[in-house]
Amino acid sequence: MSFGEPDRGSHPWSLAEDASRPFIRRALEAGITTFDTANVYSLGSSEEIVGRALADFARRDEVVIATKVNMRMRPGPNGAGLSRGHIMTAIDDSLRRLGTDYVDLYQIHRWDENTPIEETMEALNDLVRAGKVRYIGASSMYAWQFQKAQFTAEKHDWSRFVSMQDHYNLLNREEEREMHPLCLDQGVGVLPWSPLARGRLTRPWGETTARTESDRVIAPLYGGTDDADRRVADAVGRVADGRGVSRAQVALAWLLQRPAVTSPIVGTTKPQHLDDALAALELTLTADEVAALEEHYVPHELAAI
Repeated sequence: MSFGEPDRGSHPWSLAEDASRPFIRRALEAGITTFDTANVYSLGSSEEIVGRALADFARRDEVVIATKVNMRMRPGPNGAGLSRGHIMTAIDDSLRRLGTDYVDLYQIHRWDENTPIEETMEALNDLVRAGKVRYIGASSMYAWQFQKAQFTAEKHDWSRFVSMQDHYNLLNREEEREMHPLCLDQGVGVLPWSPLARGRLTRPWGETTARTESDRVIAPLYGGTDDADRRVADAVGRVADGRGVSRAQVALAWLLQRPAVTSPIVGTTKPQHLDDALAALELTLTADEVAALEEHYVPHELAAI
């Protein structure tokens, strides 16, 4: 979501193509192989930028390209959602923008209340059988919905979801209650989005950036828990100071030590963002540090975004 033309869609802070490509090249050079985007990010320009860069910098069979379907791309009943009609159109549009014959991981971008899950899962299975998609995944829903989709697929011998991309970080740990135990039990990979709480875990409380001032999602995600969230963020700062590392490294290291997490989805718009993500792989937190990071957490309302 960090890469996309700023004048397309609703992310004015995103990086245009020339500014995005160095990050993708550096990530590949560092050994990163998975790149996650979505058709709706900057109304398709994110897919275009990622696809062209990967074609220039990497062999197709050595990278994992993940994208998503559901959010509105155009007016009309087939311009959004998880109906068979929209899915079949959306995958072809994404493949064209990405410049590839197949997507490694095709994820439903939230649950669709208006489409029977049988229709969605059959359509996704048909994409796998057609070779347009290698694996399918899901994103941010109730655990009962995720299990309903998995049961439907198993009942009909269709492809099951292999991954769950959910909202999970030190400020919002609600997924530990139901979703993560389910994923652990079923062998499903967890790919958390917003691992740094949209920057709130990376800087002293109250500091803002151009993104935070234009990000309309921060309020519904973290509104109403400022006092507790500040205490968590302060704890991140104390651990980071004690280790002589950045706050981002601490927050990411905590995630990487969670039993259900396969890998966080990390957005990078500055060189240090990528450096911090790589450095977090080498940082192991002690039990006391983990306890200090977790002690001030309070339950959060689930946000439908």
